This record gives sequence, C-alpha cells and structure tokens, in this order.
Amino acid sequence: MKVVMWGTRGSLATPGRDTARYGGNTSCVEVIGEGGTRLVLDAGTGIRALGMALPQDLRRVDVLLTHLHMDHIQGLGFFGPLFNPAMEVHIWGPASATLSLRARLMRYLSAPLFPVPLRDLPCKLVLHEVPCDGVRVGEFEIDTNLICHPGPTVGYRVTGPGGVIAYMSDHEPALGQNGLRLPAEWTSGHVLAEGTDLLIHDAQYTDEEYAARVGWGHSSIAQALEFAALAGTKHLVAFHHDPAHDDAMLDRLMAAAIAQAAPAFPVTAAKEGAVFELMRAEPRQA
Repeated sequence: MKVVMWGTRGSLATPGRDTARYGGNTSCVEVIGEGGTRLVLDAGTGIRALGMALPQDLRRVDVLLTHLHMDHIQGLGFFGPLFNPAMEVHIWGPASATLSLRARLMRYLSAPLFPVPLRDLPCKLVLHEVPCDGVRVGEFEIDTNLICHPGPTVGYRVTGPGGVIAYMSDHEPALGQNGLRLPAEWTSGHVLAEGTDLLIHDAQYTDEEYAARVGWGHSSIAQALEFAALAGTKHLVAFHHDPAHDDAMLDRLMAAAIAQAAPAFPVTAAKEGAVFELMRAEPRQA
C-alpha cells in the first residue's frame, strides 16, 4: 500500500518560494491499496490536485475527514469526483450532538461561500458519521476514535495488506502538561497509534510557540516525538506544519528536535509529493 502526501500545511495554505519544498497546501493524504482502493484523509487544498490525478476508471473514493475546520475542508468543493455522475463518493466525518454531518457540510457548500450547493452535486454521495465501529472499505479496515482538539475531531487507524497507519493531523495529547504524563491507555489517540508502521501526526509548533497556544489543539514537534515513542510506532511523519515555518526553519526545527529526543525510529517531516510504501515481509520458507 502507498501513502501519498498532497497537502502538509496546517491552518492556512501558504504557497510560495519559501515553502515550496515542504509544500503550502493544507492537509490531504492519499492511501492506495494494492487492489486500487483509494482513501483520502482530509480535504484541505491539496485535494484538488489529488482529484485530478485519480484513475479515469475509478468508480469509488472515500474521503475521511478528521474535523470540519476550514483548512481541512477548504478543497472539498474543488474535488473533481464530486462532479462526476459515474462516481460514488463516501465522506466520513465526525458526528455532532447538534447538527448532522450533512447540515454542517452544507454550511460551506452553499451560498455565499460556494456557488454549488451540496444537494446539487451530481455524484452518488454517501455520508457517514464517526466514530463508529470498525468498518471495511475495500482492502482496508478503518478504526476511528475521538481525539483531543477543539470541536468534534476524530483520528483514523487504517489497516491494509501492507501494514498499519494512523492519521492524527490535529491533536493535542499533552494539553498543557509538561510531557505526556497519563498512562498510555488514557492518552488521547494512543489506541489508534499503538504499534503502527506509519504515524502521521500533528507537529505544528516549537515548544515556545506551544506554551502560548495551550488548548488550541496542536502539538509541538517534541510532543509529537514523545507521543510516537509512547505509541511504539515504527515511523513518524511530522505533519500540519505551521504557516509561519518556511522550509529553512522546518529543516532547523526538525533537526534540533530529533537530535534532542534521539528517537529509536525514523522521523520524517511531511513534504508534498512524498510517497511512503508499506509492505508486509513475506514469511520465510522452512
């Protein structure tokens, strides 16, 4: 299975020369199964280019939204499959105690914010509210759980033939503490991240920036490394880069955090266009 980065930026799209290497599009990640199943994690501005790159003969795609903040749904109205009558588009998103997922998405896909109402999209649109019991989509088993971020927010654990990934683009497991002090089983997101082959996790701030933004729902790079170690992941992808952090700054911040933490697993700063391939090792013959 392949994991492709289409948008790695947090909070606000920041295109330009200074962010060209890590990317300026907001959160969007594609997961591709060996048999062609396609999952899209979040619908930030990166989803537009993803939609244009999908195979012409594809007939179903599943979009898994972590939450409905604008940087995670801003590209949804520009996702080509929504305008294709031959496509079946499933959108999974967090449940709310007040309004349905459909009603909340209609706030964006309607006047005055968008010219085409949700109800007029020509695709076959199916909406699912999460968290829910584990579900199977093509080759993938998908597990969901609420995680710590303002408003209803979920994280995803995707198990496929090549391995297991967890995706928590916006997540604050420390929530003002000096480190992750709760037992692992009580730590937000741990049940999703435990033992994963690839963990894509919020790493928006420096420690100094985080101290002034406690409760905003994000992690420092150091906290992301600590969470990954607690979860026992095999590879951390630091994600949701702050719009104020250009390429040169991200190079410095990541190098310093890795040198200080000395993790026992690889750490990669997410870059637009990066591809991660997960393959289960074949059992040895006796």
